[in-house]
Amino acid sequence: MNKPRLFLSPPHISGEEQQLVQEAFASNYIAPVGPMVDAFEQEFTEYTGLSHAVAVASGTAALHLALRHLGVGAGDEVFLSTLTFIGSATPAVYQGATPVFIDSDRQTWNMDPDLLAEELAGCKRRGRRPKAVVPTDLYGQSCDLDRILAVCAPYGVPAVTDSAEALGARYKGRHAGKGARAAVFSFNGNKIITTSGGGMLASDDRELVENARFLSQQARDPAPHYEHSEIGYNYRMSNILAAIGRGQLRVLDERVEQKRRIFAFYREALGDLPGIAFMPEAPYGVCTRWLTVILITPEAFGADREAVRLALEAENIESRPLWKPMHLQPVFRGCRTVGGGVSESLFQAGLCLPSGTAMTGADLARVVEVIRNVHSRV
Repeated sequence: MNKPRLFLSPPHISGEEQQLVQEAFASNYIAPVGPMVDAFEQEFTEYTGLSHAVAVASGTAALHLALRHLGVGAGDEVFLSTLTFIGSATPAVYQGATPVFIDSDRQTWNMDPDLLAEELAGCKRRGRRPKAVVPTDLYGQSCDLDRILAVCAPYGVPAVTDSAEALGARYKGRHAGKGARAAVFSFNGNKIITTSGGGMLASDDRELVENARFLSQQARDPAPHYEHSEIGYNYRMSNILAAIGRGQLRVLDERVEQKRRIFAFYREALGDLPGIAFMPEAPYGVCTRWLTVILITPEAFGADREAVRLALEAENIESRPLWKPMHLQPVFRGCRTVGGGVSESLFQAGLCLPSGTAMTGADLARVVEVIRNVHSRV
């Protein structure tokens, strides 16, 4: 009999979602917007401490709306983390801007504030500052946001955090993204909580969120008929998906605790192997450990990352390399990159392990056994 598939980070339903979805059906609010959306946005602001939020179709849509509000357009530059998912970069391109990719630091794997400072100083000398900076909160770990904001402040450049992977993470005691001009979150099926698909744009800037709300609903002007004075988007989250999100949000803290327990299990079970290291936790915050990520040094471990990935796949276990840096993606060939060596080395050595919060102890042991067997065979 084939062994059951272990996925990287599958959805984990709490049990409350179905009742909330039934309430949405009973109210006949099946189309986008409705009381579940309103409640989800309110509960999200209460959880994160960000004052305003608008629920949309995806995290990518949320970032697009934020950059649109900030006036990003053709001929502009937007500075981005290079070690990230492509959804961090495409909204800038949607607006006609040019991405500039900033490398990671070794301590957090997130955007290096020192490299950002050097590049902003260079921009000042050239007489051209970026329109926005978008640091990613990678794998559930907040970027060093205060340092990034301090670097950006003298140039008047706003920062929008891509916190898609960091819902539930903490930075200096506050929620990830709190303090940036805006923060973007994702509820994709593999995230720490899910609405199957969806995202949230949150900010302490009421005007930004209200403008994003307007744009997300086809930019319909107030009138009894359909009146449009600017182009908008069909980006609003549906009432049904918001009902799922409300149920998921209620167990978010439990999910974070379980993700961190999964990380601790892997570290205890694999930490003695030569050539295995784990993504560090920055001293300024609490990482959700959305995915447990290991680094494999082939010379010490006896096999490289790809050999381990294939061994896991042979046992019907999904694992995945780290995000391939954006500056190495064919679609961004030719874009300016500041540094690059750190993110490239992390990509070459890094592997994301199954981290689903419904995994059993036996599931985790199964993953560990495969990895230890790869080492023992060499």
